[in-house]
Amino acid sequence: MSKFDELIVKYKASMDKHEIKGVSMKLVTAVAKSLGPSIYNKDSQLVACAQTTERDRVKKNYLIKKLGLEDGPKLDKAILDVCAKMGSRNRTKHRPIFYALLAKKFKKTDMYTS
Repeated sequence: MSKFDELIVKYKASMDKHEIKGVSMKLVTAVAKSLGPSIYNKDSQLVACAQTTERDRVKKNYLIKKLGLEDGPKLDKAILDVCAKMGSRNRTKHRPIFYALLAKKFKKTDMYTS
């Protein structure tokens, strides 16, 4: 099994463990592919919801640049909503799952299915 496939299995297990519903593994896999080598880097593979700088980075680099959304309080709220959905005690908020939940929230999943 490739390292990528191992990560996909890990993401599935994490979603099951933390009861994350409403996002398909197909979408999570597509998001993971789009993230490239960052998913293998210990520092960048997870989202640190407790850090304001990390939440700002997600907003700027993913929601605004990648998804093309307009900056505003709704982006900050969406990030906090996904943080809550993934669980405050969950210390392993995998970036592909986090981004897939955001893409679904803003109805931008079609960009991963083309």
